[in-house]
Amino acid sequence: MLILAFDISSKTAAVSLLRDDAVLCDAVIDNGLNASEVLLPAVDDACRVAGVAPGDIDLFACTLGPGSFTGLRIGLSTLKGFMLATGKPAAGVSSLAALALNVQETGKVIGAMVDAGRGQVYLAYYRYGSDGLLRQLAPERAIAPGDIADVCEEGVIYVGCGAVKYADALQARRIGRDTIAPEEKQFICASSVGRLALLKYRSGDLLDLIKAVPVYLRSADAVQKKKPLL
Repeated sequence: MLILAFDISSKTAAVSLLRDDAVLCDAVIDNGLNASEVLLPAVDDACRVAGVAPGDIDLFACTLGPGSFTGLRIGLSTLKGFMLATGKPAAGVSSLAALALNVQETGKVIGAMVDAGRGQVYLAYYRYGSDGLLRQLAPERAIAPGDIADVCEEGVIYVGCGAVKYADALQARRIGRDTIAPEEKQFICASSVGRLALLKYRSGDLLDLIKAVPVYLRSADAVQKKKPLL
């Protein structure tokens, strides 16, 4: 099965082509441009490098959130465009789950954390099961770093731009027990999006073209700031 996966839920853009679990092309782009501006050119480049056309794709995939509101809307709209143009299925995955996959299989709890702005982070905890698959331990949420409660007695490996931004606060909570993943692990890889999408495809968990919506976890900033009319 040929899979095209992408992510523009944060300041980076990521595009990958996979044949089942084998990665044919995997790119993360951080050139200072708006991620939405580079998405389609990056898809074209990936298809050219792999020698495939969009019509050859069997499954499309993208992150549904949480993350940048604009990025999520554009990403999902692009995904729906591919579905309409090709008639092929698609799967949407959690940006936090894709980020957690950057931490290779470990017995520790993984805390995927993305900076949400306004002094908050998007956060979810995961652990690998005995089958090697990632399991979510609690619902995703938007939360202030200072309000994070201990989820387990053992240490947590935090990963993501939120973990980098609030590293001092996280590590001060439980000195020597919680750690931050290396810098090169902090960006979502589209190959992880593709692998999660393949699992969803095999379980029949596919996107509905009409009903699919981004996962924001909180109201948009514009809605929060809107004042009532006098």
